[in-house]
Amino acid sequence: MARQYFFNPFSLLFTMVLTLLLISIVVLLFVGALRTAFTRIGFSWDDALFLLLASLLGSGVNIPLTTLESSAPVVRDAHVRVFGITYRMPFREQITNRTTIAVNLGGAIIPTLVSIYLLLQFPSAIRYALAATAIVALATHTVARPVKGLGIVTPALLPPLVAALSALMLIALSGAVHELAFVTAYVGGTLGTLIGADLLNLDKIRDLGAPMASIGGAGTFDGVFLTGIIAVLIL
Repeated sequence: MARQYFFNPFSLLFTMVLTLLLISIVVLLFVGALRTAFTRIGFSWDDALFLLLASLLGSGVNIPLTTLESSAPVVRDAHVRVFGITYRMPFREQITNRTTIAVNLGGAIIPTLVSIYLLLQFPSAIRYALAATAIVALATHTVARPVKGLGIVTPALLPPLVAALSALMLIALSGAVHELAFVTAYVGGTLGTLIGADLLNLDKIRDLGAPMASIGGAGTFDGVFLTGIIAVLIL
């Protein structure tokens, strides 16, 4: 059966909400509130706008990695009536489900590349980012829910809020410079969500009956996307 790797994983209403949110961010960039924040971490506002747009548009691009198969035996009973006697003829049928494991461009690849770039730019933030990643991964994995026919789903606001709070807490307790809070929140939120929601639940994907499960796709993309925005706002 053919797989569709290019599609919008969200409803029209949710897509409009994300688009309006992006427009609001652009307005703030022009006003200067976020422009200064991005400049302080090495991004121009053009870079920031490009990354946000690329993430949003890239949410519809899924790159296939592998295919999982699950065989579920189904027992059905057929009945035949002969000479007034009903005979039951059980038979067993093997149904093979195939799920394509993919990686989402906007929800996994782009945020991961940005995280690597930020850690290379701010190596002193690595230990804080790793700690925040562990915290977010644990929180996300705890609330992530496997959904039949879809994949793994997490609450949209949980990852960015946990990432922001853990980043602020780690930076405050360590006495590090406040600029590292952005890197800690962004890296911890994005990687923590991908690890806690998707990677740690790959063993459950096989039995969900979903035609495709995308790492960073529907179910986790919104949390990753909002993490980037909230991380900038706390800088």
